[in-house]
Amino acid sequence: MKFLTLALLGLLLLQTTPAPLQQATPTSLPEKLTATEFKRLITDFSEPGGDFLSDNLISNETAYLPVLNKLQELNASGGAYIGVGPEQNFSYIAKIRPRIAFIVDIRHMAVTQHLMYKAIFQLSADRAQFLSRLLSRPLAQEKPLTATASMAELLKYFGAAKADDKAFATNFEAIRQTIEKDFQIKLAEFDVKELDYLLKDFKVDGLDIAFRLGGGWSSFPSLKEVLAQTDPSGKSNHFLASADDYNYLRQMHMKNLIIPINGDFAGKKALASIGDYLRKNNVTVTAFYLSNVEQYLFGDGVFAGFAANVKKLPINEQSLFIRSIWERYDHPAHLPGHLFTMTLQRVAVFVKDYDAGRYHDYYRLLDTHYISTAQ
Repeated sequence: MKFLTLALLGLLLLQTTPAPLQQATPTSLPEKLTATEFKRLITDFSEPGGDFLSDNLISNETAYLPVLNKLQELNASGGAYIGVGPEQNFSYIAKIRPRIAFIVDIRHMAVTQHLMYKAIFQLSADRAQFLSRLLSRPLAQEKPLTATASMAELLKYFGAAKADDKAFATNFEAIRQTIEKDFQIKLAEFDVKELDYLLKDFKVDGLDIAFRLGGGWSSFPSLKEVLAQTDPSGKSNHFLASADDYNYLRQMHMKNLIIPINGDFAGKKALASIGDYLRKNNVTVTAFYLSNVEQYLFGDGVFAGFAANVKKLPINEQSLFIRSIWERYDHPAHLPGHLFTMTLQRVAVFVKDYDAGRYHDYYRLLDTHYISTAQ
């Protein structure tokens, strides 16, 4: 069958039992993946999706810049990247420059969103075009933004630009066609509705779009606030702040090397499949962005399943977790003015501490052998 139907993916996966991992002679990861292989990895590695309490369309973490600086200080580069959630992954990928990246999320809509992003990257030669398509705000014909426009110039322009229904319709169709024809992934009616919902939210809210929690709590940073963040030196390291970073990400997408997977961190298939694939291709995990997923794994009593999956990943002494911690947990590395504290931890240290029984609860996990990113 030439096409994959996303909406049927969960039903198909429920009818299959994951095959046992096979030992294989290490090979070399190709420089690019075909559309057929990209589709196969999504299909074979994904597991049935689940529900989550938030509408996680953009990141709600503003303390990411110190993390990027610390990752560079620790020489975290190359290898494989694993992450969760929406666009914040792109900033980490841009700085780490991995050979391949997997975005694993329990929400089916996260896969649709990353296919949307992949299509927008492919259709957009520069950052201004990317934001124009994402937000359905046409670029002016006179005095257009240049490829080297600053973040301040981008924010000023798209903060004032008006959404356009015709641009939305054109963008939607172009994105849909790119997914179906170029990526060879057939969108079922359910997937099309998700894509419409995603793109429409960005059109309606523009730069004011924000993470939404169930119950309507709305005190999260907007996309504009996330993009406007600067480090203590006044520098922005967001992937949209740099033409070089944007171009690197665009090439990664065009080579099919950023792969969205519908998966549960504590599930039986997604992370185990990624680990087997990386080991087969002789690639080690450089960084694994967890956000605050562990909070929910502890709450659901399935943290042991996650720890078992981590042990299936090919790591070395330099492999890192990137972790975010909600401010309610009052972490000593907390930066004032941010809802989340960002820390790092060596994955090998995590495994050793877990085996030693040090993680009695989520609080103990957070304050055991972490690397502070506070500046």
